[in-house]
Amino acid sequence: MDYKKVKIILIALCVLGAGVCYGLSRSQEVRRPGISLSEESALSSGETVTGIGAGDGPAALTAEEDSLGSAGEETALPFYVHICGEVISPGVYELKEGSRVFQAIEKAGGVTDQAAAEYLNMAEQVKDGMKIVVPGKEEVEAAKARGEISLQAEASSNVQKTKVNLNTATKEELMTLRGVGEAKAADILKYRESQGGFQKIEDIMKISGIKDAAFQKIKDDITV
Repeated sequence: MDYKKVKIILIALCVLGAGVCYGLSRSQEVRRPGISLSEESALSSGETVTGIGAGDGPAALTAEEDSLGSAGEETALPFYVHICGEVISPGVYELKEGSRVFQAIEKAGGVTDQAAAEYLNMAEQVKDGMKIVVPGKEEVEAAKARGEISLQAEASSNVQKTKVNLNTATKEELMTLRGVGEAKAADILKYRESQGGFQKIEDIMKISGIKDAAFQKIKDDITV
């Protein structure tokens, strides 16, 4: 065989072998995990790729979970009290839990010139749904004359308590009694009108819905 022909054949084989090796090495090239060929090509060319990326890793998921957790946190329930009587702006007001009577009265604009605010415990903690009635001076004097205000010594101060007279109280005053809503207060007024008044405090148990258990809760707060 001619030497030149052998040389040409060897060169051709070398070129062919190099091409095969190069093709195998390209097919086995390790790609970045989670990125397709089209995405990798786009990244190499500087284009923006949507989908899996730096912003979609574990850190991004954690931030999203934190956001959802914050949105799912329970919010505090509203806290309302009804303030009436001798205040500038009677009505229902929203307060923070743990507020005191004096703070509730401030919400209502403060007391009027006719208020007998000294008959209230301004440091008492208010409760949700509580009704605060600021008595007037004339109302207190009339109650004193009827013997409806008693003085009790508590610690080093005097606490004055006004009882609700079943025969003279208004519907609003009756509703300050525990367990007495608008309907029961109306029933008390109807009974008072039809029967000529209550003879004793126990007569209130003749009202529908007010039995011994309810009476025991209010017996110290009522008079006739």
